[in-house]
Amino acid sequence: MPASVQNLLIVVPALNEEESVAAVVRSVREAVPEAVCLVVDDGSTDATARAAREAEAIVLRLPFNLGVGGAMRAGFRYARDHGHSIVVQVDADGQHDPRYIPELVAGLQDADVVIGARFAGVGDYDARGPRRWAMRVLAGAVSRVAGRRLDDVTSGFKANGPAAVRLFAETYPAEYLGDTVEALVIGARAGLRLTQHPVAMRPRQAGSPSHQPFRASIYLVRAGMAFLLALLRPRVSVPAEVAA
Repeated sequence: MPASVQNLLIVVPALNEEESVAAVVRSVREAVPEAVCLVVDDGSTDATARAAREAEAIVLRLPFNLGVGGAMRAGFRYARDHGHSIVVQVDADGQHDPRYIPELVAGLQDADVVIGARFAGVGDYDARGPRRWAMRVLAGAVSRVAGRRLDDVTSGFKANGPAAVRLFAETYPAEYLGDTVEALVIGARAGLRLTQHPVAMRPRQAGSPSHQPFRASIYLVRAGMAFLLALLRPRVSVPAEVAA
């Protein structure tokens, strides 16, 4: 693992995840004890913030729900303002296994963003019907923009290096699916090097999945719109690194 792991920030966006967030924080601390764990409470109406604090995470509370993209932008800005050069996103529902974090971070030696890919040959995660078809189409489209094969562009389990942290603190999109598809396109067009590392997913520890079967068609349309919106945005440049 790179020596810069001491500047590692784990960002956990959380909305009404009081039943699982504490376990996620504890598993993060066990996997990467050198890291700082930040839970961004995205306007929760339950005890998410209290559970996260009791698990010894730093908690940043948003006054209302912004979505994962808005929560992650807040996390990137926290990293930038507090000297963290690497940010790893871990979902609060427990499906992301923090034991993969060192492997994702190690991949930053040769890339700026490392995606924890669910469809790259490890584990038995599956998505079916229109949603899986949309994932395949999006993966092919984003791969062409990035200039390399990416199997899972809707994964929220990602490690971001210094250039990505600086870029996303200013530009991370808050629209639906913007935190995955659109962010990758923005990063690739700004010159970030994208790659992936195979990961296995764990069962959700609490709550209900956000994608129900009847929403698959809506997912398909909105995913395509997120990709097109990313292409329509003006290209941006990675902000210069500020000397300490």
